[in-house]
Amino acid sequence: MVREVVRDPMFLQRKSVDASMADMPVAIDLLDTLKANFEGCVGMAANMIGVSKRIIAISDNGKYILMFNPEIVKAYGEYETEEGCLSLDGERKTKRYKTVTVKYANDKFKTVTRTFTNFTAQIIQHEIDHCNGILI
Repeated sequence: MVREVVRDPMFLQRKSVDASMADMPVAIDLLDTLKANFEGCVGMAANMIGVSKRIIAISDNGKYILMFNPEIVKAYGEYETEEGCLSLDGERKTKRYKTVTVKYANDKFKTVTRTFTNFTAQIIQHEIDHCNGILI
């Protein structure tokens, strides 16, 4: 189900709690909402649809990936950039890393450790910031 996008900074600044397999319906709604906003959005975190759980969905060159409890375990290649967000107006400066290694549970709740680069790495970092209550 496509959900309304939360734009309340006070809600978005709350840290999300770990997700479980029971949160799969939230993940499906998150994915549906991301797909419905494909023209202006490449990633979303569950708090953007009103659920403070550590779940993100990203579009990796048109392929959608769900991540439960994502954690960056390695990062290198720092650079500065500006980012926009579906939940916030305008763009903000931030530091990102060109390459990140992320540990997460996939949609079958199997633990995966995978390395991402370039724009996909940037999207993941932005969405993990959302999970941590950081507004970029």
